[in-house]
Amino acid sequence: MYGPTDLPTVEFRRLSPGPPVQRGRRRITWSLGVFLAVLLLLLVGGGMYAVAPLRDPLPAATVKVTLPTSMAIPGTVPRMPWPRSGQAMISVDGVGTFGAFGGSKPLPIASVTKVMTAYVILTEHPLAAGEHGPKLTISAEQAAAYPAERARGESLVEVRAGEIITERQALQALLLPSANNMARILAAWDSGSVAAFVKKMNAVADDLGMSDTHYTDPSGLDPDTVSTAEDQVILASRAMELPAFAEIVRQKRATIPVAGTVRNYNELVGRGGVVGIKTGSTDEAGGCLVFAAVVSVDGRKLRIVGAVLGQPGANTPVQLDRVFAVTRSLLRVTANVLAVHTLVEAGEQVATLRGPLGAGSTVNAIKRVQVIGWPGLRVRLNVQIPAVSSGIPAHTEHGQLTATIGAGEPVVAALRTGAAMEPPTTWERIRHHR
Repeated sequence: MYGPTDLPTVEFRRLSPGPPVQRGRRRITWSLGVFLAVLLLLLVGGGMYAVAPLRDPLPAATVKVTLPTSMAIPGTVPRMPWPRSGQAMISVDGVGTFGAFGGSKPLPIASVTKVMTAYVILTEHPLAAGEHGPKLTISAEQAAAYPAERARGESLVEVRAGEIITERQALQALLLPSANNMARILAAWDSGSVAAFVKKMNAVADDLGMSDTHYTDPSGLDPDTVSTAEDQVILASRAMELPAFAEIVRQKRATIPVAGTVRNYNELVGRGGVVGIKTGSTDEAGGCLVFAAVVSVDGRKLRIVGAVLGQPGANTPVQLDRVFAVTRSLLRVTANVLAVHTLVEAGEQVATLRGPLGAGSTVNAIKRVQVIGWPGLRVRLNVQIPAVSSGIPAHTEHGQLTATIGAGEPVVAALRTGAAMEPPTTWERIRHHR
């Protein structure tokens, strides 16, 4: 047995803490790192994915024109009262050719030739409106030729040696009573000889594009002086641009030295808007007339120019009566069918706009697009629309439509957008990119 003093001594020691257990914490740290890394990749990668389409430029909007490049004025094409024989053509300055009849074979044109004679004189020696110009002196030789010319039955004005006549008076004698001798006098005054002047007439015809015309004399008495209705319309339109020519051919009469008062053979002048131009008649040529008339359409003055050649008849009065009758009919129909025609209505769509991501709008005419003409006449159309980046407001003026007939003045009309074409939002761009 042990006594109290004999009990064994037991020693208690405080155990110091050992190092922490790391396994669980490492697992948590690793998982958190992976999570953060994945999140970062998602954020960075997704952000780059979202920003990429915003950095790319948007393609421009596309434009599709819905109008044709040309169209015929709607309606029934008018039927013209062409003559039964010969040739004819009628045209409206600045609009176009109304029609033609009889082909393009060159025909004798008689005193219609004097249109070119006057045209050459006035281009070489221009006269202002109302001006008389330089003076000519009739030579003894020219005066001496008058009796023989008269015996041949030519159309003449009496002249005397030493007579002084102004350029305007000489042109009046040429164009109103159709004086053959004055054609020769003017030719010699301008070029020194008739032959030299005829060469000049043909050169001018070539310059004007009168390819089926050939002049052999300045009066038209020679049947070898030939042309076509089409060529004479070309010349007449140019001649009427000369103020002195247009003044003279619309006169019903004039007073010149020696001959006194002379009258215009063109009985249509002053009727139905007729303002000229020149008659002609011979056995070979028949009745001929180159004419001009002015009509008013919607407050605008338009000049009609035409030619009728080769109308039959036993003599000059009959020939001219027939050519006058044909001309009156042609002018009446032309004046009646010339009107204002609507090609495009106000608000009518002429093009579409298509944005880069499907947005769109229309381009429409602001007001009616109208031209003066006749049914069947072709009109050229040209739509010009500026480029659009990605959007455009509603009802904004944008572009123009041009309508042109022949060589006339174009009709220009403004265009505007329909509904607004909004540029795409950021979200639409990102979504579209996906």
